Amino acid sequence: MGRILRAWLAGLAALAALGAAAAARPDDELAIGITQFPSTLHPSIDVMAAKSYILAMARRPITTFDAEWRLVCMLCTQLPTIENGLAVPIALPDGGQGIRVTYTLQPRARWGDGVPVSTEDVRFTWEVGRQPQSGLANAELYRRIADVEVKDDKTFTFVMNKLDFDYAAVNDFELLPAHLERAAFADPAHYRLHTLYDTDPTNPGLYFGPYRITEVAPGSHVVLDRNPTWWGKPPEFRRIVVWTVENTTALEANLLAGGLDMVAGELGFSLDQGLAFAKRHGDRFNVLFKPSLGYEHVDLNLDNPILADRRVRRALLYGIDREAISRQLFAGRQPVADSFVSPLDWVFTDAVPNCPYDPARARALLEEAGWQGEGIRRNAAGETLALELATTAGNRIRELVEQVLQSQWREIGIEVHLKNLPPRVLFGDSLVKRKFTMAMFAWISAPENVPRAMLRSDEIPTPGNGLAGENFTGFRNEEADRLIDAIEVALDRDRRAGLWHSLEALYAEALPALPLFFRADAYVLPRWLKGVVPTGHQYPTTLWIEDWRVAKDMATR
Repeated sequence: MGRILRAWLAGLAALAALGAAAAARPDDELAIGITQFPSTLHPSIDVMAAKSYILAMARRPITTFDAEWRLVCMLCTQLPTIENGLAVPIALPDGGQGIRVTYTLQPRARWGDGVPVSTEDVRFTWEVGRQPQSGLANAELYRRIADVEVKDDKTFTFVMNKLDFDYAAVNDFELLPAHLERAAFADPAHYRLHTLYDTDPTNPGLYFGPYRITEVAPGSHVVLDRNPTWWGKPPEFRRIVVWTVENTTALEANLLAGGLDMVAGELGFSLDQGLAFAKRHGDRFNVLFKPSLGYEHVDLNLDNPILADRRVRRALLYGIDREAISRQLFAGRQPVADSFVSPLDWVFTDAVPNCPYDPARARALLEEAGWQGEGIRRNAAGETLALELATTAGNRIRELVEQVLQSQWREIGIEVHLKNLPPRVLFGDSLVKRKFTMAMFAWISAPENVPRAMLRSDEIPTPGNGLAGENFTGFRNEEADRLIDAIEVALDRDRRAGLWHSLEALYAEALPALPLFFRADAYVLPRWLKGVVPTGHQYPTTLWIEDWRVAKDMATR
């Protein structure tokens, strides 16, 4: 069946699923379209933008970065600093420096079942994170917190085992309800199978944001209703329904047919689709374009014997005409990446090794690595130079880029087979279990985000560590480990910038992944919806869902 016919049939199926909902949708309900369904609703197991987008409406982090890229409190009442006395450097027994950082939780914060959000939850969450078998993604954060000192029901102190430059940022410390999750954690090795976030995801006690999840239809949609225990500004919409339409052609069809009110910029249309949509339908929708820290790349499994050879990795990159792809598909709005740090970040440097399009150089490197012959190359043992590339199925632009890569790599003698997967399978299984050869996706980071989980040697997910860590490539490099450790404790900005530049250069030379582009996101919004402010980093617009509103002069939808 042809690609166009498949997309058309997928669009018809999606329209049928959303049509009835659109006809019956009241004015105080908002329908949002995204292209991925979460592999789990647990806030700290697996790293996936779809989950973050949905849970941001039902939870709040202790701290986060706002749209101005400033670190701010959300669940805490005051950001701790050394100047205000809430952060106090300490000497450690081993001669190093740590820091005691004190937070007070919002006094009226309660879980959706009425139980107060308390320091008991803080302590329990820390215990879960410290358990190597629990499977929480950012294990390093919990290792860094040497102790939790409880003052009272709302005030606690993190005793950190190192004095980091971002000591107050505990964005990834996602509170878990001790009164509900403790039983599921009784067997830490199987916690990820027993957590209520997957076995009972509509339990109101799991959430404490403006909304709580009231319905989960796997692969289809998630319903969020107003949370009566929410302590903050009341949200305007009574109900939010987040629909998953993995095929972006069908996503556009649903939007135009009225099945959806908007498409999320964080994981919706690609830039080229957004540009084309704005030209055709700019009179009906507001289309906002936001350059972001999103880093589109191809992760390489370095345990693969072919990809373990850096000459092959460099040949792969020399074989891609990234400038032409950016120019022709993205109107030049997505700059080519040579490393993982965006030009928007203050620590960016362009003084790194790069591999511009050079097929002749690529062929020479392959021959040097022992891959010879005309057409598809072979080694001395007669083995074909063949690799497998996966990405998120249904994402039209990724599939198009994938076909360009396949064609250009064939020109230099590499046969590439495409094997695309639903996002929840790619992110929830193939990557974390490292069952892939090459995988194209995006890292969406925070400002000056130290890539410990992505690059450090001890962050490779394995069954032994509960599949924690995000070093899917299996990158092992002592110098990278040293630089990551040094960056974290460098309080002087100039010194830290130099360390960052060294790490970026090392990454561009070693190539554990193939850098492609830095993304710009397209937010497609109805003209009557106000208050949506793109952030340009990993913390989504939905963290401020209570500010979204219907314009007074456009009350009729």
